[in-house]
Amino acid sequence: MLKKKISIIYGLFLMLACSFSKGQQAPLDYENNFRQPLERVLISLEERFQIDIKYSSDLVKDRWVDFAPWKIRADLAATEVNLLYPLGLKLQQDKPGIFKLKVYEYHRWKPQEGWDFLDMLAKKYHDQASWERRRAELREGIRKAMYWDRLQQIKVPAIQLQPARQYKDYQIQNFSLEIIPGVYVNGSIYAPRKQNGKIPVVLSPDGHWAGHRYRPDAQKRFITLARMGCMAVSYDLFAWGESLLQFSSQDHRSSIAMLMQTWGAERILDYVMSLPQVDRSRIGISGGSGGGSHSILMSALDDRITLVAPVVSMSSYFFGGCPCESGLPIHFVGGGTNNVELAAIAAPQPLLIISDGQDWTQETSRHDFPYLQKIYAYYGKPTMVKHVHFPQEGHDFGVNKRQALYQFIIEHFQLNAARLADVIAEKDIQIESEHLLYSFGAKGEKLPTTAVRGIDELRKLLNTYQIEL
Repeated sequence: MLKKKISIIYGLFLMLACSFSKGQQAPLDYENNFRQPLERVLISLEERFQIDIKYSSDLVKDRWVDFAPWKIRADLAATEVNLLYPLGLKLQQDKPGIFKLKVYEYHRWKPQEGWDFLDMLAKKYHDQASWERRRAELREGIRKAMYWDRLQQIKVPAIQLQPARQYKDYQIQNFSLEIIPGVYVNGSIYAPRKQNGKIPVVLSPDGHWAGHRYRPDAQKRFITLARMGCMAVSYDLFAWGESLLQFSSQDHRSSIAMLMQTWGAERILDYVMSLPQVDRSRIGISGGSGGGSHSILMSALDDRITLVAPVVSMSSYFFGGCPCESGLPIHFVGGGTNNVELAAIAAPQPLLIISDGQDWTQETSRHDFPYLQKIYAYYGKPTMVKHVHFPQEGHDFGVNKRQALYQFIIEHFQLNAARLADVIAEKDIQIESEHLLYSFGAKGEKLPTTAVRGIDELRKLLNTYQIEL
C-alpha cells in the first residue's frame, strides 16, 4: 500500500511539473523528466512484470536512474542489466515471482550468461592445434597476471621438516616453507610408511570451510591417500590456519591472498618434485570449493601437474566469491576466460569434476562438462575427463565425493584397486588434535622473529620485487 501511495504521489508530481502554472510554461527538460528515484523504478518493475521485489531502505536511498522508463525491456533480465547493473545492484530470485534487491556480485553470473560466454570462447578453436595455441596464450597471460617471472627470482631457504609421527601404515610430518623472505606456508605431509618404488603425490588444498585442513573429514582424505600409497600434502591457505600467526583473517579477502597461496603451492610442488621417492609423472591436485578454484589455477600455471580434481567449485557462471580466487586479473587474459576454459588447460591429462545439487555446480552436466569433453576429444581422449554429480548433496567434500576422488586416483595412478577396497572405506582412521598439525608450536612460539607481520608489511616487501598489490 505504501509503495502504491508513493507511485500516485510521484505521478502527480510529474503532472504538475509538466503543466502550466498561472499561464507560465514549465521548462522542457525531457531528460530530467525521465530521471526517476530508484524506489519508483522498482515499483514500475513490479507492475510491469507482476513480481514482488524486497529491499532494504539503505539500498535505494538517494539513488536515481537516468532515462529510467526508456531502459525497460520486454524481459526482466535485460531490464535488470539496463537499470540496476550501472548502480552496482542486481535482483536475486527467492521464490517464483519474489526477488531480492542485492549488491551486484561480480563473480556470480546467471547460468545462461556463463554458457553464452563459454560458447563464445569455444569459437576461438576447432581442433587440437588451434586449442593448443589458445592454451599457450592463456598460460602465458595467467603467469604474467600472477607475477610469475618476478616471484621465481626470489631465493629462499629450504623446507623445514618436523619429526614424523608414525602410525601403522602411514606417517605425518609437519613442515614450514618460507616462500618469500619472512612469509611462510605451513602444512603436513602424509605418506605411506612402506614405499614400493616411486610414489605419486596429491597436493591437497582445502576451501573456505570452518576448521580448514584440521577437520576430521579433511584428515580422513589425507590419511586415506597416504594409505593408498600416495604422498598427500595439505597446506594452509593464506591468512588461515597457522598463517594467522602472521596475518589477520580479513587479509585473506585480498588479491595478495591469491598470489601468496598460489606461490606457496608452487614452492611446495618444487619441493616434492625434488624428492627421489616421488614419481614425477604422477602429480595430482585436488581441493574443494575455493581449494578447487586453486587446483584449477595451479594446473593452468604449471604443467608438472598431471591429474586435477576440483570439487564443488568449477562453473562457467561463477568465478569464485573470494578475492583469493579472482582477485588478480587471471579471468581477463586472452580477451577474457572463465574457470571452465582454465580447467580445460589440463587436457589431455586426467581431469575429474565433482559437483552437487545445491550450489553453482548444479548445472555442470548441461553445458560445462560437454565443453570439456569436446576439448578432450581434440586429443582423441574424451574419457580422460570425468564428471561425478551428487544431486542430493550440498557444498562439501563429503564421503561420497571422497570416494569418487579415490576411485579416480586409483584408476589413473594405476594403483591396486583390489588391495585398496578396505582402505578407501576409511576404516580405523585416527584423527589427530589440531595442535599436533602445527609447525610453529601450539601457541606459535616457534615462529621465527624475522617473520613478516601484517599485510601492510607484506605489501611493502612485495613492492621491492616490483609487485604492487
